Amino acid sequence: MSFDLSVWALPDGATPEDVRAAVQQCRNGRHGERQPDPRVVAFYRAITASYPDRPNGSRTPWAVMPLHAAADHVEMNLDPGCPDQVLLDIERLAGQYRLMLFDAQDGSVYPPPAVRLPG
Repeated sequence: MSFDLSVWALPDGATPEDVRAAVQQCRNGRHGERQPDPRVVAFYRAITASYPDRPNGSRTPWAVMPLHAAADHVEMNLDPGCPDQVLLDIERLAGQYRLMLFDAQDGSVYPPPAVRLPG
């Protein structure tokens, strides 16, 4: 069984509920016609530069390849045994590109690390 995460490029001020609604639309096969968000494109290029999502003979953390990439998000199905560094890299890149993280296991939504408020 895989560990599933996705990163979302939503407008500033988006709430966890907005992310969950976007996830549900994706699951229902509804992807709006729009140009890819540059943040999503940059994230995809960066994460696949480190961890290719096309079979090439090297070890990969992905349980499903290629990654599901849409205009506003990238879904990643990780092998449960993947190194912790992969998760750290996903979180770092999500923060770098101002993307919200969605954890499909429990529905948690995490804002980009750079915008977390002191608590």
